[in-house]
Amino acid sequence: MNVAAPNPVTIYTKLSDYDYDLPKELIAQRPPKNRDDARMLILHRTSGKIEHRKFHEITEYLHPGDLLVLNNTRVIPALIPGKRISGAFLELLLTEERGGNRWKALIKSNATLKIGEEIYTEGNIISATLLDKAEDGSWLIEFNGKFDVKEMLGRIGKMPLPPYIKRGKHEVASSSDADRERYQTVFAQKEGAIAAPTAGLHFSQNTLEKIKQNGAEIAFVTLHVGIGTFLPVKTDDIRDHTMHKEYYECSPEIIQKIQKTREQNRRVVAVGSTSCRVLETIAMSDKTPQFSGWTNLFIYPPYSFKYVDVLLTNFHLPKTTLLMLVSAFAGRENIMNAYEIAKDKGYRFFSYGDCMMIV
Repeated sequence: MNVAAPNPVTIYTKLSDYDYDLPKELIAQRPPKNRDDARMLILHRTSGKIEHRKFHEITEYLHPGDLLVLNNTRVIPALIPGKRISGAFLELLLTEERGGNRWKALIKSNATLKIGEEIYTEGNIISATLLDKAEDGSWLIEFNGKFDVKEMLGRIGKMPLPPYIKRGKHEVASSSDADRERYQTVFAQKEGAIAAPTAGLHFSQNTLEKIKQNGAEIAFVTLHVGIGTFLPVKTDDIRDHTMHKEYYECSPEIIQKIQKTREQNRRVVAVGSTSCRVLETIAMSDKTPQFSGWTNLFIYPPYSFKYVDVLLTNFHLPKTTLLMLVSAFAGRENIMNAYEIAKDKGYRFFSYGDCMMIV
């Protein structure tokens, strides 16, 4: 008797496997009036079935005893204007605090900058010295004098919106103030991110209360979204890509809750790729768990998720590590099909856009 050979599983390792076309009009430029008015595509990853709901209906998909894990990082207004000594305009994005008024920064300039050069901000009151340039194009800078850099950012900094969200140079201050509020989750606590954990932007305090009243538990981890968010994957084979390290924290009590949740056959629901990566980073060091530190965990197909059972996530840019992560969770074919349906249905994409719950 001849037995048919099993069909080989396709492994998608080419960067082009994670590409798709998106009409510009589907890139959300503003958040919805109310956080929980966003649309939510439900993707059943086993069957590929798709439903279309509103985000405030998320309680219907959370069961008593489920554990919802959110990222409580807080975005700092890290984008500031600057000038060279010649008066030429610069734009600085402070991406990581290094101590002693030293910061890692991305600098947008029309001219070539030099190590040792001084640049200026806040009406030439504050200066900084360019100390070194890294291979990824970022700079190590040091602000001169003794003052609180974060206090300065609070005065003159703008929220570091992704480049696909367009704001006019002369937009009124109210627009910037609105972004300060809406490009931040309602549960943001620990400062350090330069991009929002966007899946968390949909939650209002009212929705969080309803989730708790319905019997699901809520827990918080921290991952400070860093420079990797702004840098594309450049390798044709995605396995050659190196993730930038990002700082994370998670209490031992949360891991105990996760283990208890799974023992009771309940589900761990990760809100966003950031929460997912924190949990999976800790799961990989299960014998000697590291509850804080730096992670460069790159999740792509095939990957066996150890702690996460359900994933809430926004719609991601083509050819990004985020799209690869959700493809690992739900299957590339399911994700690409869901994205095509989302486009046809007019879903809003990216940071200020709609979301997908993968169950």
